[in-house]
Amino acid sequence: MLTGLARSTAIRRTGTTTVRPGAVAGLTPANKLTVSERRRVLEVLDSDRFVDLAPLQVYAQLLDEGVYLCSVSTMYRILREHRQVKERRRLARHPAKVCPELVATAPRQVYSWDINKLAGPVKGRYFDAYVMIDIYSRYIVGVHVHNYESGVLATELMKEIVGVHGIPQVVHADRGTSMTSKTVAALLADLEVTRSHSRPRVSNDNPYSESLFKTLKYGPAFPERFRSLSQARQFMDSFAHWYNHEHRHTGIGLHTPADLHYGPAADKSADRRAVLDRARARHPTDSPPPRRPRSSPCPTPSGSTDQHTRSPRRPTRQPPKHTRRSHSA
Repeated sequence: MLTGLARSTAIRRTGTTTVRPGAVAGLTPANKLTVSERRRVLEVLDSDRFVDLAPLQVYAQLLDEGVYLCSVSTMYRILREHRQVKERRRLARHPAKVCPELVATAPRQVYSWDINKLAGPVKGRYFDAYVMIDIYSRYIVGVHVHNYESGVLATELMKEIVGVHGIPQVVHADRGTSMTSKTVAALLADLEVTRSHSRPRVSNDNPYSESLFKTLKYGPAFPERFRSLSQARQFMDSFAHWYNHEHRHTGIGLHTPADLHYGPAADKSADRRAVLDRARARHPTDSPPPRRPRSSPCPTPSGSTDQHTRSPRRPTRQPPKHTRRSHSA
């Protein structure tokens, strides 16, 4: 360290290496087989007698006959050099499975819905919250709360949503009894809406609805229990209004679902960039040049597959075309 550098650093910079005393570079093992001996081993392994036997079996039989050619590992090494070691069984080759997707490029194309339990006034008593969400804008298009779960009650929610927001192209849900009921299937068939369901035994195929319920139940205002059905309905109505018009959603560029659902999100993104540009101009630096502050762009495509819904990709720096993906069935 007299020069101020560690020995390893000095050696690396000079490009020289030290050799241990007594070390010999490229030392050939004394018992290495010659070319003719290796050829002889390969001929024995490929002979009619041993062609279908493993090297360990060949090694044992030759020892019983008083013959030693080489070790078992050397036999494998020679076979590997000649590409004669591989899986001999006929194994099935399964093609890569691609999850089918339903892509939402705008609001009112793909809806996702689910039913969540709300704890009632006593243990064992629950209210059922029926919630439907637009997977593109994350806008809650409808919410009902009832005493029990039923396909008939689900169709009432869907009829109300269709009357207010129009008929979507696809409605995605899991495989609950209400979601797969004949009443729901008949209504969607009459409306000519594609019915999509999660894949069997897959728990994360409806992420948009599940994410919404997590936001609902992890909120500080969510009560431990609801005293009555009317209180549960009032709370869900206030939550839907807050979620749609006040909650800045990280999955859609920190916009509110209402802004993206009804259109102002693009203008607000431009306003945010203008604010950041002015802030950058007020604090210039000589060197290095100041980096432009980043604003959250409008979201990327969201979609759902025929058998499963997935979260959208992370937003890119430039606001791309408004589309999103999720999986369904």
